[in-house]
Order: sequence, then C-alpha cells, then structure tokens
Amino acid sequence: MSEPVYDAIVAGLGAHGSAAAYQLAKRGQRVLGFDRFARGHTLASFGGLSRIIRLSYYEHASYVPLLKRAWDLWRELERDSGEKLLTQTGGLYMGPREGELVSGSLNSARTHGLAHELIDNGELQRRYPVFDVERDWVGLVDVQAGWLAPERSVETHLRMAERHGATLRFSEPIERWERDGDGVRVTSAMGSYKARRLVVAAGSWLSRLVPKLAPHLWVERSVLFWFEPRLELEAFAKLPVYIVEDSDRFYYGFPYDPGNGLKMAGLHFGDRVDPDTVDREPSPRDEERVRAWLRRRMPLANGERRRAQVCLYTNSPDGHFIIDRDGPVTYASACSGHGFKFASAVGEILADLAISGRSSLDIGFLSSDRLVGGTIKA
Repeated sequence: MSEPVYDAIVAGLGAHGSAAAYQLAKRGQRVLGFDRFARGHTLASFGGLSRIIRLSYYEHASYVPLLKRAWDLWRELERDSGEKLLTQTGGLYMGPREGELVSGSLNSARTHGLAHELIDNGELQRRYPVFDVERDWVGLVDVQAGWLAPERSVETHLRMAERHGATLRFSEPIERWERDGDGVRVTSAMGSYKARRLVVAAGSWLSRLVPKLAPHLWVERSVLFWFEPRLELEAFAKLPVYIVEDSDRFYYGFPYDPGNGLKMAGLHFGDRVDPDTVDREPSPRDEERVRAWLRRRMPLANGERRRAQVCLYTNSPDGHFIIDRDGPVTYASACSGHGFKFASAVGEILADLAISGRSSLDIGFLSSDRLVGGTIKA
C-alpha cells in the first residue's frame, strides 16, 4: 500500500493551530494535526479561562480589520458548534491622555469608525469607583470588546476540525521536517508523514521548527491571578474588561466571576524562560507584583487568592505577530501576549496562505521580512 499523502500537516494544535486545522478541513483538505501535549492541556499560551477581545486596538491600527474578521468568525463558530465562546462586556482603557494605551486606542477607533467614547477624569471616577486613578488619567470605552473562553474555544475548533475529517494526534511533538519534492516530510517520535504543505503554529516551540526565526524570538513566563474582592462584589461583576497604563507597565483584568474570582495580571514583567523547563508553580514574588498594584489601584480587590496559572508568551522584537509563508511551509507565532483574540482569523489566514499563497486580509505588516529591517510597516 502506498504511503498516504496529506494535503496539510499542522504542527501545534493550540489557539492558532486548532483554528487552522478547522479551516483547512472545512475546505475539504486532508489534514493531519500534531500537538506535543495531551488534549485539553494548559501548558502553552492560551489557558486561563478568559482572554480579552477588543477592537479599538492600541498596538497598531492595522490590526483592526483582522479583529473585525476574528469577531465575525468567533460568532460563526458559535453558531456552527452550538458553544458559547464570546461574551461582550465592552472595554475600558485608562491612563494618561497622551499615553500609548489611550492615544493608540483612540487612533484605531477613529481610523476605522469604531463605536467608542472618550471620558474625562471626573466621569472615569464616577463610573468606575473601584479604581483609584491618577488625576491626569482619562478613559476610552470600547463598545465592541469582551472576553473569550480560551480552553473551550480551542476544543471547539478541534472538535469541528474532526467533524470535517481532520486526524489529530496528541502527546506527539514533531521532531523535525524536511523538504520532500514539492511538499514536506514530517518526523515525530511515532513515525514519518508526508504532506503537500506544513502549517507551523507551535507557539513557544516555533523557533525549533522554523530556525531562521530563533534569533528574533524569546519566551516569557507570565502568571495570571484570580482574587476574591473584600467588598463591592456587584460593582466588580459589572466591570467591562479593562486595561490600565500605569507608571511601571500595563495591567489588565476581567469582570468578577463568582465561580473563580476577579482575574487580573500585569503585562510583561520580562521573565525569560526555556519552555521545556519553565517553573509552573506561581511564587510569592509573582503574587506580590500583582498585589502591589491592587493595593495602589484596586484596594477592595486585594482579598484572598483563589487561583493562579502560569502561561507562556512568545515575544518578537517589536511586539507584533509573525505570519508568513516560505515555500510549502506557512507559520504564525510571536503573539507577544496579545494573540488569542485573533485565533479564529489567523486560522483562516494560515489556511489561505497554505492553499493559495495569499490572504484577502492585509497581513503584509506582519511579514517576517521586517525582522531584518527592524521596522513594522503598515
């Protein structure tokens, strides 16, 4: 019997890989997917019960068309699967008027005609009294924002990929791949497999399968926390998702969930790690970093710790994604801590690139070519 040849092998079945497997299989492609961990794991970048999705994107206005598409695809996936994945709460972004967060969010909102409201300091304090804010801070309210259930979203993409015929293998990391004629040959600990195309969405392990990116990527350990507020549970439950640009870094959080508590974290403390040996146990130092901010800005939230979880960020030099194609190999990663919300759209982009070599969405600003020049271009 001749060796089976798949249309596409997907390396990594987390946020983006699961979406890519679904999009490829949905189009009738013969798909084989691999993940280094067991199904349902929380050892990569996508765990944590909730992830923010927002459209008034401070990082770069060029992301907004991708976010609009992602939002529509998440809703489409909900309809097709019957799962509840996205909860719209609105978003609140607070900090100095000319700071990166508010000015960048306002630019994206105005550039793309997004529903938003800029509120002054007095109104900010009146609407959201659980925060202790500086007198020069203002707020931007992003109407189309909320949170996604990441573990459920990934599993839904996986299940829907299987429904369309994809074969998915877990606890089987890909060890290497090589060109084989016009396609590729992929080798794991369990065997060797041939495909016309390879899609690499391996997260913190991307550089091992796309070595040319290794000099440009680094992996960061990030710790998420859930606390039980001491008072005002109703006020905390009514919060939108929020981001705060403080004097040291950005902090972000979610509405209070009675089942788990008030989730929040600080962004980019800069702890560089090896993804294979990372310490998965949250430390007192990790907790104190976040509690110090709670004492300063949300004192009523500084109650009992209910949960904590370590996740991994794969960072690029400029904090922007890398989505590109090199011959039969398409890849995406380096989401730098802000990538999950895009997963539905990135899966579609990866499928488009793998099949036709192009995407209808403008992703030129995310090309790996910029890593040589050092500047992202919109």
